[in-house]
Amino acid sequence: MNSNKKVKIANYLRYTARYVLLVLGILVFIFALLSGSEGYGGGIKGIIQNSPNAIPWLILLALIYVAWKWELIGGTIITLIGIAMLYFFNFRGPNFFLVTFFLCLAIIILGSFFIISWYLRKDK
Repeated sequence: MNSNKKVKIANYLRYTARYVLLVLGILVFIFALLSGSEGYGGGIKGIIQNSPNAIPWLILLALIYVAWKWELIGGTIITLIGIAMLYFFNFRGPNFFLVTFFLCLAIIILGSFFIISWYLRKDK
């Protein structure tokens, strides 16, 4: 495969991973922040008390920033965190939710896109 084609594929993988993970991370972060706040009385007070539920997704957003700067390091960490989330959210108890399974699987795949993009560019 010629170098120009590798760069095009690497760009596609990089931008797909960046923006899909960013949109996914922001949406799930907002959902996690707001979804349980009514149990604490709602409003700003409820959101603040429910904010620990959003910490994993805030970490994901920070890792997306790392992957934006350093694809290999960020992609590796995102992939490993995705595997840990897959285990923690799906296989560590009696609950198995298909939506959560596919969300974690998407994080693993998109983290792998960063690694593949780095690999395709390393010879350049």
